[in-house]
Order: sequence, then structure tokens, then C-alpha cells
Amino acid sequence: MSPPHRDLLDQRRLLEDIAVASREAGEAILELVRRGFDVEQKDDLSPVTEADRAAELIILAALAKAAPGVPVVAEEEVAAGRIPAIGDTYFLVDPLDGTKEFIRGGDDYTVNIGLISNGSPVLGTVFTPARSTLHAGIVGDGAWLEDEEGRRPIRVRERGKPIIAVASKSHFNQPTADYLAQAVGECDYVGIGSSLKLCIVAEGKADIYPRLAPTSEWDTAAGHAVLLAAGGLVDGPDGEPLRYGKRAFLNRGFVATGGWKAPPIGSFLEQFSGGGELPAGV
Repeated sequence: MSPPHRDLLDQRRLLEDIAVASREAGEAILELVRRGFDVEQKDDLSPVTEADRAAELIILAALAKAAPGVPVVAEEEVAAGRIPAIGDTYFLVDPLDGTKEFIRGGDDYTVNIGLISNGSPVLGTVFTPARSTLHAGIVGDGAWLEDEEGRRPIRVRERGKPIIAVASKSHFNQPTADYLAQAVGECDYVGIGSSLKLCIVAEGKADIYPRLAPTSEWDTAAGHAVLLAAGGLVDGPDGEPLRYGKRAFLNRGFVATGGWKAPPIGSFLEQFSGGGELPAGV
């Protein structure tokens, strides 16, 4: 068994490799934005573009080199029926999170790569191509943000007064409003797309992100890792830490905070009548 400091060095090296892969995938996406791209519809009726597939191919090749033998569960591979056998350790990849926002011409879309071990995120990167910002973190070792000003550590803030909630631009629903009103109380609200919501909490710019609608595990793993590394929490509907490796890689819902325990969303989740909806990102 490797000594703890060796494991941490290996994780830091892997995180840097993943960061490079995220940026390369992001550049491929931006090239297709400049060139133009077609939009298709998958079997689950969600949109997919050439950019999703191009970014995923880059990431798969990079992970095969950086972490040979570690299974990769990637969104478009799963959509094509190519699902690897997984053990305790594997990657979850969303090559273009926020496809609908991307198609609309917005900039709240991200490249997500997260590493799972024993059901929990251990490290991850969230790259935002249109803004050239990279959020990254290793659980237990801290999180950082890299942008045009350089690289700097990020940390969740103490619970704000008033609380600032962040929620989806396109998937805000009545149960979410009810949860915030009844379980949290008066709060300000910020709307943003993709896994950036988890990163906003990690940066200390918001206090809570409740998600009372389904997502896929590859939507959340990377941002979850960044938030945990920054001192935050992500709990499932029962109030226990959100776990990975669930059936169909599906999250029913979750609540993320800057490190404080929020009331469980379970009873509010039951109000959600869209149980038949397919995941649509975070």
C-alpha cells in the first residue's frame, strides 16, 4: 500500500492531467462553435451535438493515458450502449454539461470530469470553455479556480445573511421554491446553468443549491468533488451524503451547501410530479 503522501502526489498529478484534458476538450468545443454544428436528438429525446462527441473522444484518450485501466463512464458512451464494468474506482465524464444552454448560444456550459472511489467523489475538474475558467479540487487537499488572473484557492463561506440560493436557469420548479421558502426561509436567488451552480457555492458566492429533479451522476460528480474539496456538503434526499454507483447512474435529487446541514429534500421531492422525466443536467 502506498504511503499517504505518495497517494496525494499521485492525485495532484492526475488532477493536473485531467485539467489539461478539460481544456483541450473545451478548445474543441469552441472550434465547433466558430465553425458551426448540427443538433441531433438522442433516444431519450435530449439534444446532442458534434461538440459533445468530439470533447468526449479527447477526454477518453487522455484518461486512458493518465489513468490506464480505470473505467470511464461517459455520457455519450452510455447513450451508445457502451457501459464499462466498474469497481470501486472509476471516472464519470460529462463532455458538455448544459447542452441546451450551449445550443442557445449561452456560456454556462461546462466540461466535467470526476473521479469516484468507494461511492464518493475524490477529485474533479469543471472547465467553462466560453469563460476559460477552470474549477478543480481534491477532497481533503483543497479546491482552486484558474482564470485570466491566474490560479487561486477557493473556499465556501460561512452561512450568509440573507442566504443566497443558486438554482437552475431551466429546471427551477415549484417544489424547489417550496423547499427554499419552508426549509430555508427568506433568501436571495441566483440562476445559472450546468455544474457551475456547485462551483458557485464552492467559491463562496452562494450558500445553497437544492436540486429537486433528476440528474445523471456524470452531471454532478466533478462539481461535487470541487465543492467537497472547498469545504461544502452534498446530501441526497434522505439527508445522507450523496453516493455514486446507483442504478442507471441516476440522482433523484440533492441539496448542496457551503458546509452546513440543510433540511433533507425528501418530503419536497415527493411533490415533484415529473418522476418520468429523464435527467436534464444540473
